[in-house]
Order: sequence, then structure tokens, then C-alpha cells
Amino acid sequence: MALQTQIAFDFDNIEQSALPAKKAIVKSEPVTEKIIDLPVEVSVIKQKSTRGRKSLKEMSAGVDLLDIPADEILFQKMYYSIGKVATMFKVNQSLIRLWENEFDVLKPKKNGKGDRLFRPEDIKNIQLIYHLMRERKYTMEGAKEFIKHNKKADEKFTSIAALKKLKDFLHELKANL
Repeated sequence: MALQTQIAFDFDNIEQSALPAKKAIVKSEPVTEKIIDLPVEVSVIKQKSTRGRKSLKEMSAGVDLLDIPADEILFQKMYYSIGKVATMFKVNQSLIRLWENEFDVLKPKKNGKGDRLFRPEDIKNIQLIYHLMRERKYTMEGAKEFIKHNKKADEKFTSIAALKKLKDFLHELKANL
């Protein structure tokens, strides 16, 4: 015959200031009670929530981690899926869909299933929008106005990107000296 064991914790008699040990009552089949002291260690670990907006510091740190290929590689394919585009920019697909609805310069093709297919030109436009909103901290309305009134925004953005590459190269050169 197997001996059945039941463990019950008695939390009613614990004072808040004295939490080093808790009492447990162990009942077995012959109805005998044993009191066992259990060591209890209380540690409070505040876990950072993953919900909500990122701080400006976190957003600025993520700007350098973009995975956008060079133009020669980017223009080899005709279309990119929304998942690929989202991983390039390290954002959610829902943000790409929001930008598509808000900005007139983004017009991805949709196949029969309704999947969005982005051309390399669309990815360049998303890169401009990302630059305005994440790096220069424009609001949605401000970015729309900037794109609408500055027809040469693409040229300015490409020159800024080229200067950033040059700056990174010079920093790397300086570090190697």
C-alpha cells in the first residue's frame, strides 16, 4: 500500500516583519502532523515591461542597427515582403502598415492574397520616413509636411547618408591608429 502525503502551508500565523521561515504541516495517512521549518528567501526583482513606447534613448540606440543592404544588393530583387522590410528596419510589421496608410509616397503592390510587396524605391522611402521619425524625432504630421514641401528630400537624405558613411569610416580609421 502506497503512503500518500499531503503538504499544506499555514500562512495565517506569519508576521510581516518576520519572514525567515514558514511553517508547513505534513499530513500522512495515519493522521499525524509534523511541523517542518521551510527557509524562505524574499527578493524583489523588478522586471522591465516590454509594453509601451520606447524611450528616446532606446530609439536612438537602435538607429545604428539597421540592416538595410547597399543599393546594388537592394535593387537586385524586384519585391520584398513586409516581413523582410520590418526586419531590415527592426520594427513591427504593423508600423510599416501604419506608415503605408499615412504617407502617400508608399504604394506597395499587393498580390491576390493581399500580401504587400515593397519595391526597392518603397524601401528607400521607408528609410526616409524612418530617418525623419526616429532619428530627427519628427511627428507623423511633421514628417508628412516635410516630404510634401521638400521635393528634394530624397537628395538631402542620400547626401546625409553618404556623409554618415564617411564619418563612420573616419571613426574606424581613427580607432585603428
